[in-house]
Amino acid sequence: MDHMQLYTKINSLPGDLKSEVNDFIDFLMSKRKKEIKKKKPIFGCAKGQIYISPDFDEPLDDFKASMK
Repeated sequence: MDHMQLYTKINSLPGDLKSEVNDFIDFLMSKRKKEIKKKKPIFGCAKGQIYISPDFDEPLDDFKASMK
């Protein structure tokens, strides 16, 4: 649907329906703005949720034979 068709359809509506269309357009635009906003992560928000074992850097037992 191009702009002219849309304009013609909206123009042919009675005044009360034009008002409803306008309200709906405002609703869609405000909904879109809410979707676009992104939350910025807060530094340290995952503190205590991640654990790395002390032997993390040690070679795996599965590969010891191939490392000799």
